Formats: sequence, structure tokens, C-alpha cells
Amino acid sequence: MKGTRAAYRYAKAILEYAESEKATATVAHDMKTIRAFFVGENVLGDALENPILSTSDKQAALNAIFSDIAPATKRLLDLLAENNRLNLLGETARQFLSLYDQHQGIVKAVVTSAVPLTPELEKIVLDKAKQISDKTIVLENRIAPEILGGFILRIGDLQYDASVVQQLKAIKTTLTTTNSI
Repeated sequence: MKGTRAAYRYAKAILEYAESEKATATVAHDMKTIRAFFVGENVLGDALENPILSTSDKQAALNAIFSDIAPATKRLLDLLAENNRLNLLGETARQFLSLYDQHQGIVKAVVTSAVPLTPELEKIVLDKAKQISDKTIVLENRIAPEILGGFILRIGDLQYDASVVQQLKAIKTTLTTTNSI
């Protein structure tokens, strides 16, 4: 992803600054608000990428859109504008939220299932996730009908595959290796 390394550095710096100012939760709230503007149709991102618009115009627009943000977050906007890196704002917000979750001991678990999770299945998956990680788990459900049934749980680099497709592949492998002539 373009600018990921630089965005990570800005995110890390703003997290450290927010900690020193005792405004971490406030900045996290601001970053969630900012991130919401970059999800879906990315009109704001396109405007920040536009080389025709001046940095001062971009900064003025951001100040108008995000007029009620904390001083620490405002300082990030000023720093990005000063370094002509306002195009990194969305990625910086995403990286900040990831670092903030790590700092708070929160891990995002992505659950891929063929259908939306029911409360009962969500509890089963959450119990399985707690066996894998001792941190606070936040579930995100993604729908993928091609797995036919069951679920795939991904926490960081770890993956637990309890999908029907995986079980069928295992059966096929067993049958082809044991019945070879």
C-alpha cells in the first residue's frame, strides 16, 4: 500500500504524543472519525491526492471538516500539511487505530463464514479465539459463501480453518493418498 511505512511512522509519533498529553482516547476517537471518511467512496482521499489543489487549500478543507478534533489530532494535521503529506491521513488514521488497539491489549479476529454469524455461533467462535489469544478479542465477520459452511478464524498470523471446503479437501487428500494403485 502506498505510503504505509510513512503513515506508520506518523501514527506511532501521534500515539506517543497523545500518551504524553494524556489524550490517547480522545485522539483515538478523532482517528475513528477521520477513518470513517476514507472508507467506501474515497472523495476526501481523492481530494488530498489531487496535485492541483494547494496544501493550504487541503488543510483549510480538513480544518473545516474536522473542526471539533482534539489539539493533539490538530497537531498531526498541521505536521502532515507542513511536510506535504496530507495524502497519508487516511492510512495514518488506520495505522494509529491498529497501534492503539495493540496498546490497549485488543486483538481483531476476522471470522469468515458462509452466512452471518448467529449469537450462538459468535459465542463458539469467540471461545475458540480466546483459546488462541489471551487478549481482548473484537470479532469482525466477513461473508464468503464459497466456504460452504463452518468458519475460518484469523487472529494476526494465526488461522484456524473449520470450513466445509477445508474438510472436503482433507477427505480428498486422504482418499487419494490411501487408495492409490
